[in-house]
Amino acid sequence: MTENSRARAGSKDKQRLKAIEIRLVSELMKNSRRSDRELARILGVSQPTVSRTISRLEKQGIVKEYTMIPDFKKLGYNILGFTVAKLNEPLSTSEFRGLVEKVQKIEKEDPHASLIAVSGMGLGKDRLFASFYKDYSAYTKAMELTRQIPGTNMNSVESFLVDLGDMTNYRLLTLSTIAQHLLETLKREEE
Repeated sequence: MTENSRARAGSKDKQRLKAIEIRLVSELMKNSRRSDRELARILGVSQPTVSRTISRLEKQGIVKEYTMIPDFKKLGYNILGFTVAKLNEPLSTSEFRGLVEKVQKIEKEDPHASLIAVSGMGLGKDRLFASFYKDYSAYTKAMELTRQIPGTNMNSVESFLVDLGDMTNYRLLTLSTIAQHLLETLKREEE
């Protein structure tokens, strides 16, 4: 699948969602603690409609989990690291499964606060990891563990570290801006 076909497929998935579903997902992204009754009032629909829609969105995998976003600095994490890397060569499906098993074993022996670990492309890399670290020594230890991952070209590993205590940070992790973007896009499409 090419990058363009993936983008088209993603936009088709979004187009299949009804306006009420997009509005409901947006409200849940802003605050998932609200009751179905409160969501119904905000959306101008019945409470059973909200309950059925949420259930359908969960079954379809559109709503993956309900969570909250804490102040990670107050939890003791001082660094957010974005690390990119490149594998030495593309992996077959079975090789990739083996790699995942090895990574999971490393993580089980030495857990860390991983936010995301994905394949992708750009900057001459094909892997992206984002994790929270208590301090720079925890980051260094994580990079040592990364060196244990088979098939990773260690000369290609680069990181961008964010000091979570830096007062010049503009926006840390939030879903509210994405929720707002969904609503504005929906509004433009309806006009």
